[in-house]
Amino acid sequence: MNPLRKLFKQTAIYGVATVLPRMLSFILVPLYTAVMAPGLYGRVTIIFAWFAIFNVFLAYGMETAFFRFYSRAENKNAVVSTSLISILATTIGFTLLALLFQNSFANALDIEVNYMRYVIFILALDALVIIPFAWLRANEKPMRYAAVKISNVAINLGLNVFFLLVLPKIASGEPTGFFAWLYRPNFEISYIFISMLVASGVTLLLMLKLYVKTTYVFDSDLWKRMMRYAWPVLVAGVAFTINEVFDRILLENLLPPDIAESEVGKYSACYKLGVFMTLFATAFRMGIEPFFFNHADTENPQKAYAQITNYFVVLGSIILLAVVVFADMLKVLFVRDEAYWDAMKIVPLILLASFFLGIYHNLSVWYKVTDKTRYGAFISVIGAIITIGINFIFIPLIGYMASAIATVLAYGTMMVLSYYLGKSHYPVPYNFRKIIFYLSLSILFSALSFYVFNRNLIVGIVLLTLFLGLVYKLENDKLRRIFLKKSG
Repeated sequence: MNPLRKLFKQTAIYGVATVLPRMLSFILVPLYTAVMAPGLYGRVTIIFAWFAIFNVFLAYGMETAFFRFYSRAENKNAVVSTSLISILATTIGFTLLALLFQNSFANALDIEVNYMRYVIFILALDALVIIPFAWLRANEKPMRYAAVKISNVAINLGLNVFFLLVLPKIASGEPTGFFAWLYRPNFEISYIFISMLVASGVTLLLMLKLYVKTTYVFDSDLWKRMMRYAWPVLVAGVAFTINEVFDRILLENLLPPDIAESEVGKYSACYKLGVFMTLFATAFRMGIEPFFFNHADTENPQKAYAQITNYFVVLGSIILLAVVVFADMLKVLFVRDEAYWDAMKIVPLILLASFFLGIYHNLSVWYKVTDKTRYGAFISVIGAIITIGINFIFIPLIGYMASAIATVLAYGTMMVLSYYLGKSHYPVPYNFRKIIFYLSLSILFSALSFYVFNRNLIVGIVLLTLFLGLVYKLENDKLRRIFLKKSG
């Protein structure tokens, strides 16, 4: 099969598997915003931000290191067993330490103690499936990967709907029955975490096979080499997470206390409309990471990397413009309460930031395949500095708009830095003219539609149609060769 066609096929499957968990948070926005005021929803999103930060520490770059060493290893079991033992040891250590000092952790993070216990166990369960999921991706088993991910989403979504919508109605109709006993007023946040905990537990059970069938041997030399590769990935992951979620924490601390959580809630709800670009970029990355490593030693892999990036920019440009054009329709569907709509002006900026981040991940192939992950750490730290600096200076002046602008500038800077550093260390023949052309035109049309013509749907559809026609004219032949050419 044409390697690019195979890549897009696997990306589509990984896309479903990756999109659904992320889509879950998006699907739940109408539910959460219907049952919770902006302030309470803001509280939930702040705790979710801490989830994201701790997830990075508990993974500590081991997933990326696993890909790198597994793809090259003659003794693949040594890589699997060493990785599993490492993650098991650190996860158990974290869980015991966090439970022992949970009151101190809760006070430091400004999280209620009763929520902290949920957070600890969810983090531990999610950490334990990092290597099993990576093993499925490395062995090109996207269907199994998708099945487990979809199961997680189904359980989480089902329990959220039951606890937040169904249970209160049943309990009110049966004040003395089992469901009345199960129901607790003002327990929404706990119900959300209980749903996550059950879903994560079932996911671990579904992924236990790798733990059971592995012959355990801990290779200390291999582990040291993996950690040397992984620590810059950890630094990059922490910096990246700061770019992605730390703005909620800064908003909570830098805005006046009487409006902080409400503003965080509005910002987070409208931020979710950028999920379409995030989902596309994440699905693409899930497909290309194994592709990058598996093809690193083939003849002229740079040509394939360049083609992949070109097509990413084409598709991403379409998504950017389409979501901007239909933003007002999407807000009615997914952010039901008008109290949240004040933050709609951030949507184009968040979409563009996510697009820049997706391009950055495509451009970052050079430091991953050359084992120069320290450059990834450096680039991400620069992005984090920009994020923190702009937020600290401008949140007191312009509120959450500062966070949206900071996100665009941080990811844009990371994208540009990766491109220029990669040129000297691992030249890839990107079609720079095409990338700039599609990116610039999509941004221009998006700005016209959203800001100049004030989200006029007719104007937006005309601009989108023009853009799609141009893409069809310029790219039709190339795409047909990839997807319709019979494999020989």
